[in-house]
Amino acid sequence: MNETLDVVWWITAVELPAMAGLFWLIMRLRRDADEAVDALRARTETERAQVLENLAAYKLEVAKTYVSVGTLRDVEKRLTDHLLRIEHKLERGGMIAEGGGR
Repeated sequence: MNETLDVVWWITAVELPAMAGLFWLIMRLRRDADEAVDALRARTETERAQVLENLAAYKLEVAKTYVSVGTLRDVEKRLTDHLLRIEHKLERGGMIAEGGGR
């Protein structure tokens, strides 16, 4: 009977408070972990939105700044044609000036 009383006393005095403390600790750690995950999720979403915004801005800048190869070739051809016309006019003007001086 004395041993039974010691076991009941041990459970009541030591085990129950220890189990309650462990339960409270586990619940608090779980709540803290959930809050940390929520904060991390919010931060990740914010940073993801910023990255997507920066990427869109970069794509727009590239589209504004850099021309396509086809456009570049077209501009080069027009400039070359124009320079050739100028050169041809200068050569004709030089022949007229040479011929007119004689």
